[in-house]
Amino acid sequence: MVASRDDELVLLPLGGAGEIGMNFNAYGYGPPEARQWIVVDCGVLFGREASTPGVDVIMPDISYLAERREDVLAIVATHAHEDHIGAIHYLWPVLRCPVYATPFTAKLIEGKLEEAGLKERVRLHSVPLHGKLKLGPFEIDFVSITHSIPEPNALAIRTPLGVVVHTGDWKLDPEPLIGEITDSNALQKLGDEGVLALVCDSTNALVAGESGSEATVRRALTDLIGTLKGRVAVTAFASNVARLDTVAKAAHAHGREIALVGRAMHKVVEAARATGYLADFPRTVDEEEAAELPPHRVLYLCTGSQGETRAALTRIAAGEHQNVSLGPGDSVIFSSRIIPGNELAIHALHNKLAGLGVEVLSAEDHFVHVSGHPARDELAQMYRWTRPRIAVPVHGELRHMSAHARLARSLQVPQAVTIENGHMLRLAPGRAQVVDETPAGRVHLDGLVLVSEGAGLSRARRSLSFAGMIAITLVLDGKGRVAADPAFVMEGIPEPVHAAVRDAVEGTIRRHNAKRGDEEKLRETVRRAARGAAEDAWGKKPVTRVEVVWV
Repeated sequence: MVASRDDELVLLPLGGAGEIGMNFNAYGYGPPEARQWIVVDCGVLFGREASTPGVDVIMPDISYLAERREDVLAIVATHAHEDHIGAIHYLWPVLRCPVYATPFTAKLIEGKLEEAGLKERVRLHSVPLHGKLKLGPFEIDFVSITHSIPEPNALAIRTPLGVVVHTGDWKLDPEPLIGEITDSNALQKLGDEGVLALVCDSTNALVAGESGSEATVRRALTDLIGTLKGRVAVTAFASNVARLDTVAKAAHAHGREIALVGRAMHKVVEAARATGYLADFPRTVDEEEAAELPPHRVLYLCTGSQGETRAALTRIAAGEHQNVSLGPGDSVIFSSRIIPGNELAIHALHNKLAGLGVEVLSAEDHFVHVSGHPARDELAQMYRWTRPRIAVPVHGELRHMSAHARLARSLQVPQAVTIENGHMLRLAPGRAQVVDETPAGRVHLDGLVLVSEGAGLSRARRSLSFAGMIAITLVLDGKGRVAADPAFVMEGIPEPVHAAVRDAVEGTIRRHNAKRGDEEKLRETVRRAARGAAEDAWGKKPVTRVEVVWV
């Protein structure tokens, strides 16, 4: 295929640029009025009670692409982390396009589609490792790299206007334990061919050196587990299959039986075994059997390393787990990093465990984790291999992306561009340029319902949690006169404030003149009086609602 005069190649991130998580990158090719699109990754963020109360999952608003659904050729997943595939089963009904992924990733996507009742409707294609795709004007090579999950892939996206290397999440690990090492030969060949742009992970752009190898963690964890006497629980990202394998083999080496605790642990181990990984994973026991073993004979491998409200370890720490309990003499190892924003939840979990008499061991004081993302030396190596004309940092907060851009410039990359979600970046051999800005909002999974972030539900709930609610019902007769005492409902309001609110409302009603005022004016006057009285007595302004009933 040869480029026509009007053809353009553009990158439109709708998630994952300026944040860690919710990765969604659309590549468009063709004239502006007739582009064809591919989507690379379709991920989620998880809600936090402090900022999005009641919201389980957050995903990008893809209205821009939904309006162009007929031109979206496919979703292509780089790997199976939730921030890269977790929104596929929610957003596929909007796009209705084929989905492509390597076998392990496809297996986990298949499970999500099955739970959502979409398995028979979605054209999910398993691509072999080192596979190739032809999608309209895009030719895509899957390049094996290393990360903290099986089968991570960089994508070499070829178009008539040049080659883009989209790294996904990666690191350089000479001993990943599970899966292949980074295919440096393929990356160097791409550099020799000529890379227009490198769209690259920025998570650890502020971290000097290298991220470290899974093999070194295996040795350290095995030694550490050997020093512990009581029950041991290890929590890690369930998707880190190499880490799960390490913990299981460390348990076996020290005469402990391993029990998987948490739904995600079971799902990932099942998917790994089904796709040829974990062939020599030690046998596991169920939770009930583990509870009957002597303390020094058991190791629990648990979900909940980020302090997630519903995860297994959080329920164990609260004494709410049906089959697992921990206490004095037992230990919990956090074999994970703290994702920015989760600090309070994780430290609260540490404190709950400590309150039970449990010893808490983490990466803060023991070598029990290495990152799955490239530190600065690894980023520099990627640039030496691929030699792009344009660097586009993604997958990071703005501070990470800015540091990444500075590093790229120091490595003599001709242009480094820092963009945000919704910025449409034209990738041209001469120079990359933002050519358009599109809405880049968010959609919340609120219970079972998808709602726009703009609906304001989270803001309303935060207001309720901060200052409670006052609901007042007024009764008026046919002539607009007050016919009964007002009824009050006050939730989350201190008792001393109640009297002040009642007095203010009753005084306002006594001054009400049915001949001079209408219902709406009375409603607003009462609302202001109640809210003002609460503020005077308490220093806070509750959410205040006034309803009128006519008799």
